[in-house]
Amino acid sequence: MSGRIYGVGLGPGDPDLMSVRADRLVRGCKHIAFFRKLGRSGRARTIVEGMLRADAVEFAMEYPVTTEIPLSDPRYNEVLSAFYEACTDHLRALSTSGEDVVVLCEGDPFFYGSFMHLFTRLKGDCDVQVVPAITGMSAAWTASGAPITWGDDILSTVMGTLDEPTLIDAMTRADALVVMKIGRNLPKVRRALEAAGKLDRAVLVEYASMEGQSVRPLSEFDRETLPYFSIILVHGQGRRP
Repeated sequence: MSGRIYGVGLGPGDPDLMSVRADRLVRGCKHIAFFRKLGRSGRARTIVEGMLRADAVEFAMEYPVTTEIPLSDPRYNEVLSAFYEACTDHLRALSTSGEDVVVLCEGDPFFYGSFMHLFTRLKGDCDVQVVPAITGMSAAWTASGAPITWGDDILSTVMGTLDEPTLIDAMTRADALVVMKIGRNLPKVRRALEAAGKLDRAVLVEYASMEGQSVRPLSEFDRETLPYFSIILVHGQGRRP
């Protein structure tokens, strides 16, 4: 009998926001895999600290690159593709030998997560199940203390890595916004928000639901880059009774 591979969503960062099923799988499975940067413990692994069984076997999948190579460089996809293939081979071997594996996923596994690259490679010949979770953006707008949408508001999720004209177009057409993957793209995101007429309503949320959570108007943040766990929100102001 082959083992099963679980992509387990851990939620936005607070272990108390994990689902009951995610908690059960994390505590019960022997083989635990997770992504991390080289030399780091990894946020997903940090979330489950103290929850793993005593004989757990951990498989740290360390990214070969993060920001060292530009996204536009062909080497970026080549290096990451080889990395995901190697990770997939290891997980497939465990499954073939009859072992279940839990892959820890920050947020929801199917929402801009690295697990998707494993899932597409494994789903044809392995039993893969996905456990959904609260997304980071849900935690961010909850931390902001206001609903992200009202009535018929159109909500758009945009990436700071997009080119500026595309950002401006998406931001202009939406009533409410979630801006992710910002980092060093913050100056470009600011310009796009201003061009779309939404800069004065933009709210910056850092480390939503985690230690160090911070919520403030984007206008009060004067640096040129943001940490990884940062989201910019523009709340909708649509129809309400």
